[in-house]
Amino acid sequence: MAIVEMQKLSICADKKRRKALLETLQSLGVMQIENDSIDDPQLQKMDTESAISTFGKNADTLDQAISLLTSYAPSTKSGGLFQEKMLVSREQFENTVESQKNYMRFANQILQDQKEMDEARGTIEKDRNRILALQPWMKMDVPLNTPGTQTTEMLVGTVPGETDAAGLYAAASKGMEDPAPVDVTVLDCDAGLTYLAVLCLRRDAEQVGNNLRDIGFARPQQMESGLPSATAEALEQDIRAKEKRIEELKKDISGFAREAEEFRIASDYYRTRAEKYRLLGTIPQSENMFFLEGWVPKSQAGPVKNMLELKFDALVEMEKTEPDDFEPTLLKNNSFSESAEGVLESYGLPQHHRVDPTFVMSLFYVFFFGMMLSDAGYGIVMSIACAVLLLKKKRLEKGLRKMLKLFFWCGLSTTFWGFMYGGFFGDAIDVIAKTFFGYTGGTILKPLWFAPLDNPMQLLVWCLLFGLIHLFTGLGMKGYEMLKDHDPVGFLGDVVSWYLFVGGLVLLLVPSDIFASIAGQKITFPAWAHQLSVMITLIGVAMIILMSGRDHKNWAVRIALGAYDVYGVTGWLSDLLSYSRLLALGLATGVIANVVNMMASMVGGGPVGIIPFILVFLLGHTMNIAINALGAYVHTNRLQYVEFFGKFYDAGGRAFQPFRAINKYIQIKEEKES
Repeated sequence: MAIVEMQKLSICADKKRRKALLETLQSLGVMQIENDSIDDPQLQKMDTESAISTFGKNADTLDQAISLLTSYAPSTKSGGLFQEKMLVSREQFENTVESQKNYMRFANQILQDQKEMDEARGTIEKDRNRILALQPWMKMDVPLNTPGTQTTEMLVGTVPGETDAAGLYAAASKGMEDPAPVDVTVLDCDAGLTYLAVLCLRRDAEQVGNNLRDIGFARPQQMESGLPSATAEALEQDIRAKEKRIEELKKDISGFAREAEEFRIASDYYRTRAEKYRLLGTIPQSENMFFLEGWVPKSQAGPVKNMLELKFDALVEMEKTEPDDFEPTLLKNNSFSESAEGVLESYGLPQHHRVDPTFVMSLFYVFFFGMMLSDAGYGIVMSIACAVLLLKKKRLEKGLRKMLKLFFWCGLSTTFWGFMYGGFFGDAIDVIAKTFFGYTGGTILKPLWFAPLDNPMQLLVWCLLFGLIHLFTGLGMKGYEMLKDHDPVGFLGDVVSWYLFVGGLVLLLVPSDIFASIAGQKITFPAWAHQLSVMITLIGVAMIILMSGRDHKNWAVRIALGAYDVYGVTGWLSDLLSYSRLLALGLATGVIANVVNMMASMVGGGPVGIIPFILVFLLGHTMNIAINALGAYVHTNRLQYVEFFGKFYDAGGRAFQPFRAINKYIQIKEEKES
């Protein structure tokens, strides 16, 4: 509805009071500090990179410790997406800050325990792989790396395929006189390999080795020094010891669960300190003084100035806004429209002295979302769920709270359109009445307006009408900006002309056969109305042709550009047809809901059919509301971003980001809070 007016402040204060002054500004959280314009070679800036890195690393360490605690100590788990910030007293916060080093030591111990666990798990995995590799060699009664004796040599390895001892003996003793002094033992056959041990005289070892290599003989990658069975048992013992150690470490980590709150407080403390030192590195200062510049909401500029002057004896000046100043944008809307600010911010914030479309956009947003989801049952579920979360979770993150409020209003709109269309979990009331109570008296929940499934073309006409209103509203906001900028010629050439051109074409379309085939009824205008429609259209076309290229002095160029701009009416047609998605998604929701009800009732009525009905009903409608609510959200955003904003809005603003405490987990309870 409005963009908060900003005031630029310049602050000069004694360097001895820098710490207290910055901490005060950070606690107030009302000033966006920007020192880029202060450029004096005699002023110096602190090197705070080391402090920023240290505080940031400490915050990350505590965050990791908190994450591990939520894994090993269920009592410390957060509420997930809807986690509230923890409310702590100022005294608790200060006590935690005093003991911060202890909590850092605890957090580092948790990370060390986790590191030891990871190493133990890695060793277990390695041991199991070694045991698996030893399985085929378990029949051996000597170590794999046994070299043999003074006169004999042992060759241990594998050959491809499954070959018996006789075939292996023949291959190993090839070229040797019978009986060859070679002994072949087949230990195992597995996964297309034959595991064997070959004993031969040392003088024949080279020839036997060559013979075996000819059939693909390969030695094991790892030659164990002990008996395979003994080695496997030792590895099993090591696994059991490591698993026991892992359980001990888990208990050690869980023992820190009572420190979870303090970890969160300390993490936010370090995060806030890092932000403070990040700012400190940008502050110009002399030997005795330091300087700040920044933006404050104009309504708070006076109190901030007085407080800084009285409390810190600072020199504070209210600077005049220069034309090249790029003021940050802070939106101010009523409770209803505020919920849609996140949608606008995702597209881009408005610049100062431009229109804030949040209020108008929020009305259309909620209206269109309800038309797309359009089931009273779904809307009631959505609104109740959002209302419960908003009432129970008072300290949700601001952006999430806005989103929940937006979906609450969208749920109410969905409920309204559901009753208008006669949809309550599809046709659930009629299906339940017929299946379980034998009711055959017709539709129970009749639509207050009409049923889209019975007359989709009528709904299409209304969707296009609502779309035209939406587009004309966007064009009107463009006209408002032009009048505010004292540009009446632009208002006539770029706004009024299109109202006349597009409006005239619509009036010409209404009594046509094309419209009658879509709407299902013929509308007839008197002759004078038709002539008026033609006149309005032609006036609009003439204005566009004559005024669109008004920046050019050459009339031929102006006319050519104007004629080309008339072709832009195809863009209007494309934009208008985009609103058919209001029909498409509304029908999809209703059709899928009805199919779910039909599937749920296929088992029949009576006690036997109740449980299958409930299961299919809950699963089907849960999936339907999830999928179609997501679709409604996406396509409602698109109607705002592409069709509506495309008529007037160019964004370009930057968000107001005041210097404040960066609290991820906590909210400090003020004295007045209980």
